[in-house]
Amino acid sequence: MTNPKSAYSVSSKKEKSDTHIIVVWVDNESGVLARVVGLFSGRGYNIESLAVAEVDAKKSISRITIVTTGTPQVIDQIKLQLKKLVPVHKVADFKRNDKGVIFKEMALFKVVGSSVKIKKAINACKKYDAVILDKTKKSNVIQITALRREIDKMAKNLRRFGLVSVSRTGAVAMTRGDKVFN
Repeated sequence: MTNPKSAYSVSSKKEKSDTHIIVVWVDNESGVLARVVGLFSGRGYNIESLAVAEVDAKKSISRITIVTTGTPQVIDQIKLQLKKLVPVHKVADFKRNDKGVIFKEMALFKVVGSSVKIKKAINACKKYDAVILDKTKKSNVIQITALRREIDKMAKNLRRFGLVSVSRTGAVAMTRGDKVFN
């Protein structure tokens, strides 16, 4: 449900909202992330997930991956505003259903319980090439990499096996093949 005072609700036409992954390359310096996030919050745009890390230590460049939802008009406005920020080098935009781009999130699940329940939890995660990061007699920390909806589903499924904690990243994206973000 959109906030009535949000920029998402302001549209002259009936436009469909889509989920977009916006990738922003910025100078890796103090305050840049706050400026990017401030651009969103100051205009009433919502950030569904956010992932940021330095990707080029030599050039001191960080890559910010933002998942947001909006009409084409809102997404265009976001991109234009991002490009105006001084530390921004480039901006790329992808729809979540773009077949030319790989989108993934990573999640850590802590399961506490009997060895039988823990084994069932591990088996439930097998199709995601689960990695056991920590193992005790009464607990396991399981890592999976998957699509957002799959992680949501897995978190719900693992509750019956003793899921006590979930930690997850925001989405990250990479183009398929030899295509590179422009």
